[in-house]
Amino acid sequence: MGAIAHLHGKRIHQILDHALTSVCCMTHRGAVDADMKTGDGSGVLTQIPYPLFKKSAEKLGHIIENEADLAVAVFFFPAGNTSATEMIKALAAEVTDKRGISRIGWREVPVNADALGKIALASRPQIEHLLMKRPAGMDADAFERQLYLCRREIEHRTAEIRDFYMPSFSSRLISYKALAMPAALRAFYLDFSDPDYEVGIALYHQRFSTNTFPAWPLGQPFRMMCHNGEINTVEGNRNWMTSREEFFASPVWGDDIELVKNLIRHGESDSASLDHALELLILSGRSPEHAMCMLVPPAYRNDEDISDELRAFYQYIRSFSEPWDGPAGLVFTDGTKLCASLDRNGLRPSRYKITDDGILYIGSEAGAVIFDDATIIRKGRLGPGQMISANTATGVFKYDRQIKEELAQQKPYRRWIDENRVELRKFVSPAAHVPEIDFSPLDLSRQQVAHGISLEEIDMVFPPMIKGAQEAVFSMGDDIPLAVLSTHPRLLYTYFKQLFAQVTNPPIDPIREWAVMSLGASLGAERNLLEETPEHCNTVSLDSAILFEHQLEKIKDLDEQGFPALVLDCTWQVSSGAGGMKIRLDELCLQAESAVQQNRNVLILSDRATSSGRVPIPMLLAIGTVHHHLNRIRKRMRASLVIESGEIRDVHQIACCVGFGATAICPYLGYATVRQLVAADAGKGKLGEITAQKAMTNYRKALEKGILKIMSKMGISVLNSYQGAQTFEAIGVGNEVVDFAFTGVPSKIGGVGFMEIAEESIIRHKAAFETVVPSGETLNLGDPGYNRYRKAGERHVYTTEVIKNFHTYVKSGKSEDYEEYVRVALKSNPVAIKDLIAFVPSLTGPVPLEEVEPMESIRRRFTTAAMSLGALSPEAHETLAIAMNRIGGKSDSGEGGEDPVRYKPYPNGDFARSYIKQVASGRFGVSAHYLVNAGELEIKMAQGAKPGEGGQLPGHKVNALIARLRNTQPGVQLISPPPHHDIYSIEDLAQLIHDLKEVNPRARITVKLVAESGVGTVAAGCAKASADNILISGHDGGTGASPLSSTKHAGSPWELGLAEAQQTLLINNLRDRVVLRTDGGIRNGRDVVIAAILGAEQFNFGTTAMIAMGCVYVRKCHLNTCPVGIATTDPKFRAKFKGTPEMVINYFTAVAEEARRHMASIGVRSLDEVIGRPEFLQQRHIPNHPKANTLDLSALLKDVVPTVASHSGKPVESISRICAKDRNDGLAKPALDLQILNDLMAAVSNRQAPESPEYGEKSVPPEILDAIKLLPDRPPVALSYDVVNTDRNIGTRLSGRIAEIHGDRGLSANSIHITCRGSAGQSFGCFLVSGVKLELIGEANDYVGKGMAAGEIVIRVSANAKFDAATNTICGNTCLYGATGGKLFATGRAGERFAVRNSGATAVVEGVGDHGCEYMTNGSVVILGKTGKNFGAGMSGGTAYVYDVDGKFFSRVNSEMVVALPVKRAQDIAEVKALIELHHDRTGSVQAAALLANWEEAARKLVRVIARERAELEAAEELHEAASTPLAAK
Repeated sequence: MGAIAHLHGKRIHQILDHALTSVCCMTHRGAVDADMKTGDGSGVLTQIPYPLFKKSAEKLGHIIENEADLAVAVFFFPAGNTSATEMIKALAAEVTDKRGISRIGWREVPVNADALGKIALASRPQIEHLLMKRPAGMDADAFERQLYLCRREIEHRTAEIRDFYMPSFSSRLISYKALAMPAALRAFYLDFSDPDYEVGIALYHQRFSTNTFPAWPLGQPFRMMCHNGEINTVEGNRNWMTSREEFFASPVWGDDIELVKNLIRHGESDSASLDHALELLILSGRSPEHAMCMLVPPAYRNDEDISDELRAFYQYIRSFSEPWDGPAGLVFTDGTKLCASLDRNGLRPSRYKITDDGILYIGSEAGAVIFDDATIIRKGRLGPGQMISANTATGVFKYDRQIKEELAQQKPYRRWIDENRVELRKFVSPAAHVPEIDFSPLDLSRQQVAHGISLEEIDMVFPPMIKGAQEAVFSMGDDIPLAVLSTHPRLLYTYFKQLFAQVTNPPIDPIREWAVMSLGASLGAERNLLEETPEHCNTVSLDSAILFEHQLEKIKDLDEQGFPALVLDCTWQVSSGAGGMKIRLDELCLQAESAVQQNRNVLILSDRATSSGRVPIPMLLAIGTVHHHLNRIRKRMRASLVIESGEIRDVHQIACCVGFGATAICPYLGYATVRQLVAADAGKGKLGEITAQKAMTNYRKALEKGILKIMSKMGISVLNSYQGAQTFEAIGVGNEVVDFAFTGVPSKIGGVGFMEIAEESIIRHKAAFETVVPSGETLNLGDPGYNRYRKAGERHVYTTEVIKNFHTYVKSGKSEDYEEYVRVALKSNPVAIKDLIAFVPSLTGPVPLEEVEPMESIRRRFTTAAMSLGALSPEAHETLAIAMNRIGGKSDSGEGGEDPVRYKPYPNGDFARSYIKQVASGRFGVSAHYLVNAGELEIKMAQGAKPGEGGQLPGHKVNALIARLRNTQPGVQLISPPPHHDIYSIEDLAQLIHDLKEVNPRARITVKLVAESGVGTVAAGCAKASADNILISGHDGGTGASPLSSTKHAGSPWELGLAEAQQTLLINNLRDRVVLRTDGGIRNGRDVVIAAILGAEQFNFGTTAMIAMGCVYVRKCHLNTCPVGIATTDPKFRAKFKGTPEMVINYFTAVAEEARRHMASIGVRSLDEVIGRPEFLQQRHIPNHPKANTLDLSALLKDVVPTVASHSGKPVESISRICAKDRNDGLAKPALDLQILNDLMAAVSNRQAPESPEYGEKSVPPEILDAIKLLPDRPPVALSYDVVNTDRNIGTRLSGRIAEIHGDRGLSANSIHITCRGSAGQSFGCFLVSGVKLELIGEANDYVGKGMAAGEIVIRVSANAKFDAATNTICGNTCLYGATGGKLFATGRAGERFAVRNSGATAVVEGVGDHGCEYMTNGSVVILGKTGKNFGAGMSGGTAYVYDVDGKFFSRVNSEMVVALPVKRAQDIAEVKALIELHHDRTGSVQAAALLANWEEAARKLVRVIARERAELEAAEELHEAASTPLAAK
């Protein structure tokens, strides 16, 4: 993605040529479809090339004298539909005539159809241009708006015509896009080869679809912009925009305003919706810069560098416009200005260059167009929330600060805010307050029972929130039934699962990156989006959306301030029975509608009326109902919805209600319960010495942290963007309920209706108010056992009896013991979707068991889940690896690295090497040597037990072995960040896959996903990104530790995710490329066969594998006190480990044999015969279980192959339901390292390397390895190459081959010196090892030195460069991510997250972006220039030296875990000076020379950043030394 422009507006063909060259050089960032020719879409948006279209007009008989009079509309007509085409042309004539716009004529766009792939050809529209002329006397802006109205009227009147679309309809801009790879795009449109295609602005884009399937209309650029990223809040943004249309009015639209409405279309991409909004705001009179600041604003609340006027501007626009939140690299234009911006987190790369002849280049990568450094006057990159703007009419180029400050001066925003915004804190104290009148003990217990609060919550959930303001932590996953399968009355919230980010966009770390997040909220009506008045900011400002009781009481009484509120009673008469709930919901809708008509702008939904005669409506149902009703009648923006609820008390419940439209929530019964617990603890000390006020404050703080965590899982930063975004899916909620109250939320299998929901509420109500309680006592709250097993409570999969039978079998190996384990596990009511399924035998009947494929063959499909060394004891970790290697299965290392001693077989023949090596966000232990010692490399995008979360290994589990393998210090807590910092989009995942295939070209690459709605589209993206295997994990997987809300309420069952992935891959003709694997509750042979029928070829076992080793499931994994030595690193407990490989093998043998019996019974001889064949399954009726029988599994059990066959014209039997290819390596430019290895071999052994495949088992000729063995005995080898941005991973494949022979650090320094000139592609020096020096003269892109273990990287500017290297960008984002050693020297600035998770590398650069040294655990970094914000967040080790160039560095440090100190100690001064001298020696840095020349002055500005614990230790040592020094010596 990017753009090219001439700053002075000069129109030349070269601008188009540069744009097309750029998009062709981004091919590796896009997707290729199954035909290996069709792309997901690419295109350009340019100014109208007047010379070209003047020729076309002349051919149509018209002379265009004034170029500005010309307009062109682009039409994608439905192919082969002549009648529709003629109708649309007639309509176009009608609407243009009505507006006085004369038509010059229709032009059939010249194309070369042979350039397209088969898939693109099959859907290719008929493409024509309509040339038009401006009416006399109409100015240019009015003409452009009239053209927009023409398009909008045509869109409204053709809404029912399929496959019709107008890419552009303008007098300024024209779109050319296709469902094609970039090279095919250039060949397809013949206009591009016409030298008269002269323009001054061109945007370009290549698409990698993630949230919609590829289609011609969804290609980018759109009409004013192109977008690289993902709008995570798009569903809410669309709903809010639609609701705002009620207020639309503008003098520029006048009576035509109705044509502007219905702006958002169903089924379009997030980018298309954003473009609609941007286009409307610009055409309504706002500048492009202003419009984009409204839609994708920067983080401003905690930014100390901005002016008060600018802060007021942001506060003002936030009053009536929520952010479109998510990763966003944006380039946009109105035809005169070209602008670019990034989202508040800076999660997409955006580099730019300006040449001395006025060319502006903007792109996702540097070097897509080659410019001589001698012509460059500026090289830069956009940081988080930043913007640049070029006005091609005036030649003025503006940077971010100038743009924003000028916007802030447009209107008196500060005065408007001060005069109109009402701050609640000025009317009532924001501190916690104990009510004067509280519940009596009996009333409180009745209310608690009515709202479902149990003793289990009192014991497990509330105490950590009260004591430490932390959410409760849980371990070992969730093993109770889905809510819809439970026989207990479950709260409605438990039927909803949180969605989360994986692959397409990253989660955020809400702890270390809090500065970009906000829980602030505003109450009141919104106003017209298309104008600005002082009243637009007339809102009630809340510091937090979670209210104390006294704050809510004040909100009820703000009439005098202009905010009349109305309380809506969300209860119904118990006497009306279950049917009364729906009646009351309908009444609520009418009451809410009437209230907003009467200008009530705060509606409070309250269940305070709960009593013996009134039943509380589930508050989630109430808020969803009112929210969507007001949306449907387009009145939603007239009032804010506030909740007063006794039912809401935990973070998931709050998240649900905010996600479905609530602005603020008062969990009054939660507060009352907190006060009850504090009173009950008086004198006991279990909660510590704490007042009720402090306990309430902590409780709210825990809720706030929890909601931030849930928002962050989706990559959402701001609460009012999360509000109404509906980032949930329903599991077991019927369509009638979803359509009514949760419109648009996925609910694949149906489920309960209003009656069932009401009946569960009535059950709780009866227990609360019909139970007789002796005088002076309170109601027993009961313990349903949702978290911990209770004999009379909820069913658990892993009971004492199940585990006892399991252990009996694995020790005895007797089949009857296994059968007893299975019998006990399967008895009673269903727990999971698989329990609702029965096998359907084939028509030919059963087959003899002896004819079924052997058990050994089935076992080879088994893998064990990723459980890290550290989470598991070394003994347990090795036992799993040995067992799996013995049976030909695969064990997974997890993310903690692996001891190299295990890379070779033990003397007894056992092999403890994990076949699968995991690459997770922490990158612990990941190096070239680690990666080449694997047959499969797994990228963990999410974990079933806590999707969207990072991980932590407590310091007490980090012993010397763990510290050595993870390159850190013993006793230091280790943090895995929520996101992979090199995966912020699908193309980033493709790059990491490429990294791994380069370092280990023999290995298959697996991407681990977690089941959720939409995972099928993500899986299709992974297949296009060249993954070989895709693992779909279920929500109930185990973990060492996880917040309770994640374990219980995030992710969906593996059955749903697997079926969706299988079906989507088939529909996209991608199924034959990849192996599907699944996990998250696979426990026996029946599960294996069901999973196979749903599409799985391999089967992953986690919890059961641990139980096979002796786990007794006591959920103490996070405490390091595992009583059987499995989940511990403590030698005392490790000694208790009694597990053996034989026990694990016994288990897998029994599972395989059971699977064989099921296969024989349904009449198949091999698993391949049933994989992906849902005709072998059917839904079964569950006796005495009404809720379970409301489900409809038809979507799950649907066979899409006949439909795919029909569309493709292929026989059904020819469509593969399983992986049919050995590898999935996609299309990529051959790696430069192949040439490097050939040249190295020639230099070392004077021989040429034999031809070999690029990837696969035979991709590494032994002759190459033989040559590398000779390197220590040969003189140093020097090689030189010219490089471009498509030369990715320079040094990676070389390092992998060296690591195979010499390990990470075994080859002597400077054995190989490679010099590169130009713009290196991504991952320069990735996984570099010792003996290799890479020198780059030019510039690099993202991920320089990622995962490097040793070696040296030098990046310096060209000798003829005229710009100041120290203030310009020389390398991209996320450099040195996970590096464990080596050196990097670069003359210039690096991007965001420099040295993130660095655990050993040494680096010197001359400036960095935000989040520098984040999560760093070791190594030394010197920064000789300005840093961005949030420096040192999560940094637990290593040293950073920063030259505080502007004296403001201390304000940019995240001081949570580090301290910033002046450099005073002699050893520190010597260290940093030596590194700067070395930097100058390697690079010739002008900045280094200047500092060294004035060293005393420079040294005074140096700051040393280290971990807080280390600083305290040093201070204690200094005190000790001072105390022990004799007085005479002092």
